[in-house]
Amino acid sequence: MRDFWTIFKQSFLTKAKTKSFVITTLIVVAGIFLMANIATIITKIQDAGVFGGGPEKDTIYVVEENGQLLDPLQQQLNASESGITLKATTKTVDELEQQITDEKIASFLVLELDETETIQATYTSENANAFEQPMKVREALQTVQTNIKANSLELSADEVVQLFSPIQFEQDAVSASSKSEEELSQARGLVYVLIFVIYFAVFYYSNMIATEVATEKSSRVMEIIISSVSPVKHMFAKIAGVGTLGLLQIALFGVAGFIALKTSSSDLTTGVFSFFGFSNVSISTMIFAVLFFLLGYFLYATLAALLGSLVSRTEDVQQLLLPMTFLIIIASFIAFSGLGNPEASYVQIASYFPFFTPLVMFLRVGMLDLPIWEPILGIGILLVSIFILGWFGSRVYRGGVLMYGASQSLKDIKKAMDLGRK
Repeated sequence: MRDFWTIFKQSFLTKAKTKSFVITTLIVVAGIFLMANIATIITKIQDAGVFGGGPEKDTIYVVEENGQLLDPLQQQLNASESGITLKATTKTVDELEQQITDEKIASFLVLELDETETIQATYTSENANAFEQPMKVREALQTVQTNIKANSLELSADEVVQLFSPIQFEQDAVSASSKSEEELSQARGLVYVLIFVIYFAVFYYSNMIATEVATEKSSRVMEIIISSVSPVKHMFAKIAGVGTLGLLQIALFGVAGFIALKTSSSDLTTGVFSFFGFSNVSISTMIFAVLFFLLGYFLYATLAALLGSLVSRTEDVQQLLLPMTFLIIIASFIAFSGLGNPEASYVQIASYFPFFTPLVMFLRVGMLDLPIWEPILGIGILLVSIFILGWFGSRVYRGGVLMYGASQSLKDIKKAMDLGRK
């Protein structure tokens, strides 16, 4: 057992001390804080005029003959907290277009009320890609138009409110496993993020294990190690060491993300977070997230160690890991597509395939009210698959670490097993 812990610590500390690991960790943590505060940073940069001021993006110049629409439109924009300021101008359309070209102004609006008391509006900016600001202006103009028509029809304010009162619409589902839209919103964010985390972990750390084994073989260090430690013990110590390092790194990212969100100007209940629903996540979903993350890692890490033992050059690692990479990519595609329809039959079937289970079954657990036996069955399938792959992988690993020369294909597995029996 002492040999196991020696290799475990060596695998953990060697990778933890590498410059690439430290730099990558720092860059990701910095990126998390940057993304959490990006809106505040952009606002401060714009306020400071770092880029030379430029045209005021939130100021729209208005061309109108009688000026009767300007004030009501500004009131509606203020009521919707759009942040848009209107300024009347006497310049011609050609002069304003030239000012946009010269980057003196960002946009202008031409307003006119025809004989039928219908608003005619033209919004002009540098390009047609802008959509947020004109959409706000359009919505505000629509409200102004409604008020004008209501006045012409001599409708009271209460009658206008009744005319545009929203209907009561609810969505129910017959399926017993379906959740309400509110519950789906609460689960969607965590499921989306953790699917990405599981995908990243099994892909990145599995490749790290395979590369580590291939590096030891290419440097002939492997021959010294297996002379005193059994290949099987060496394999599982490698998996455990790199896995622990991965868990600590991901935990660090999680803590950094939590601190970044708490210290930023945003919270977990507004903006994009209101759609993703991070504010209310069940404990059971978190528990299943950890379980499927760990089981998914050990499944793919065992496969990666098996494949890494077949190559003696690090250049051959990616080629031999290609089938495993395809499995991870297919699983992620199924999981992300299932976010929109988690009850699809192909999602349900895929959730019981061992190499897809960590991502797809977790998707179903997070998005649906499944009977407890389904995730338990998925966990059981993963445990059995890890045991079988570990048993098979140890036999391949025992002979694979002694094989040298260019790796041809997966056919080398049989050669490694034959060598391991000797």
